[in-house]
Amino acid sequence: MTDRDIPLDLWPRRAALAHFSRMAQPAFSVTAPVDVTGLRERATRLGATPWLAYHHAALEAANGIDAMRQTLKADGSGVREFAAVHASTTVLRDDGSFGFVTLPREPSLAAFAARAKPHVERVRRASGDLFAADEPGDVREETLVHMTALPWLAFTAFTHARGQGDDRPKIAFGRFKEEGGRLLMPVAVDVHHALCDGVHVGRFFERLQANLDAI
Repeated sequence: MTDRDIPLDLWPRRAALAHFSRMAQPAFSVTAPVDVTGLRERATRLGATPWLAYHHAALEAANGIDAMRQTLKADGSGVREFAAVHASTTVLRDDGSFGFVTLPREPSLAAFAARAKPHVERVRRASGDLFAADEPGDVREETLVHMTALPWLAFTAFTHARGQGDDRPKIAFGRFKEEGGRLLMPVAVDVHHALCDGVHVGRFFERLQANLDAI
């Protein structure tokens, strides 16, 4: 599978683009809980932490949704659909600040965790510039899904920062919370409405839960 360009006149969502491109804030956010009961134990058996496990599950879910692998071309001629997207997430550093780390896609959780761990630890020990210790390799910025975690809060809503022209999917993970004998985690998904509708976000959550259950 390779990247492909979809001309505007062949893109079924061109009317959505025309509508939402007129808006100052064309993104929307949905927050919903996912079941993470037993995730810690299952992830440990594969050499992963729960943090790495839910990042991997979300990244694989995003890769399974065409609309979440797409970006609007800067010249307005259409859409570019990437063969794969990768993750950029935040790491709490030892000095109390945070830094960004790139997590390249690996379909296997074990391989993903093994590759990610040294990168995460390097960023954790860094200071200064937010990207000081990140080593994205050949991962292009436009192929990133932006992620973050707030393990201190079982939030019910979340708002992401977006710059001008930023149409990348953004995902936030919250604190595990026991409810009705199950362990739940809030997940907030923020997407550009020209690229995604509620149906895409719904499918993302379905895939995310299936991926978590399969660990």
